[in-house]
Amino acid sequence: MQTRTFEKLKWPNGAQCAVMLSFDVDGDTIWKNGAKAYPDGERYIRANSVGNYGPKRAVENILAMLDDMKLPGTFFIPAKVMEDHPQLCRKIMERGHDIGHHGYHHERYVDLSPEEQRAIIQKSQNIFKNTIGREAIGYRTPSGDWSRETAGILVDLGFSYSSSMRGDDRPYRTVIDGVETDFIEISPKWDMDDFVQFGYNMFPPEPSGQDRIAGIEQVYDNYRREFDGYYAEGLCFVILCHPQIIGSPGRLAMLRRLLCYIREHNVWFASGSQIADWWRQNY
Repeated sequence: MQTRTFEKLKWPNGAQCAVMLSFDVDGDTIWKNGAKAYPDGERYIRANSVGNYGPKRAVENILAMLDDMKLPGTFFIPAKVMEDHPQLCRKIMERGHDIGHHGYHHERYVDLSPEEQRAIIQKSQNIFKNTIGREAIGYRTPSGDWSRETAGILVDLGFSYSSSMRGDDRPYRTVIDGVETDFIEISPKWDMDDFVQFGYNMFPPEPSGQDRIAGIEQVYDNYRREFDGYYAEGLCFVILCHPQIIGSPGRLAMLRRLLCYIREHNVWFASGSQIADWWRQNY
């Protein structure tokens, strides 16, 4: 899965850098999954409320910010969350944003057989089509990994791109069974993942050592410096956010401040599908 080397990447309208704003609308799925290992884990409802803050409150605020700034977003949504919040998902689509696949219940694909993965993807695509009128063409692996068969399954089922792996800061054509394909990977990084910075819960413990909640100003400084590096080299800057995390008032104000800073530069803000199409046509 290595991209070829280019002297300098080109982006639309002479932009120096591409920027993708992505949001994983996990709802309570990750907290329910985390509680399964404990006796009576389904009774731990406080953690679920942390996740539900995303679709119940934060997504609306994120949409308002994107509308106000006239910026495109890419929302990866587990199909169970779409079942639970159909009107919200339709609103995301009606605002012109990408909606991508993120499992059914935020499953760990690396633990599943190819047949199980295919069944989950197809089940989820049916929910997408029945809820928002179309299937997803973008994919982000839930819980951080996929199996060696996943990319081939996604291509077989008509997906255009993924934003799952961590191995580059440029889009690239995914190699499947030794063959370079048109299936584009747009890599995010842990450095720009808000969950890594701010995600916290007492029980089930997240993280397991309970040693995290970074300062907002520190995270802003990290993000800004990362952007400066990506911009200097003309790369593809992917911000990975979770509404339940980034959507609190102070953190969302930080994100707006960061986007205002980025917008002062010659960048191309684009959705995942736009970046994938551009890369496929030009590289």
